[in-house]
Amino acid sequence: MIAEQVMTTQEVANRMYELFKENKWMEVQQELFADDVVSIEPEHAQGLKTVSGKDGLRQKAEQFNAMVEEVHGGWSSEPLVGGNYISFAMGMDITMKGAGRTKMEEICLYEVKDGKVVKEQFFY
Repeated sequence: MIAEQVMTTQEVANRMYELFKENKWMEVQQELFADDVVSIEPEHAQGLKTVSGKDGLRQKAEQFNAMVEEVHGGWSSEPLVGGNYISFAMGMDITMKGAGRTKMEEICLYEVKDGKVVKEQFFY
């Protein structure tokens, strides 16, 4: 029996970046995140809270999408890898329901263990 090869942190980062460029956000979570992943929002985040597990992550994504009226564009930097961590600078040009158009920029930090993202944290 051949054991499944675990992706390195660099390989996870490269795959994430590939999917980000294709706007395949849900595929990133489904393919690369651990089942017990933790997603941490800053204390000042409006409406979005820290969650755990893929179901919690999916619900948070649905909540965010429900707050968005229109997406005008977005971007992601190339990944920066250090040890078991991956960081990206990201931005979105969006119109939020009831709040108008805004440009959001953030640093996204991901921790990888055994070839899967076990924690994501956002700084904005």
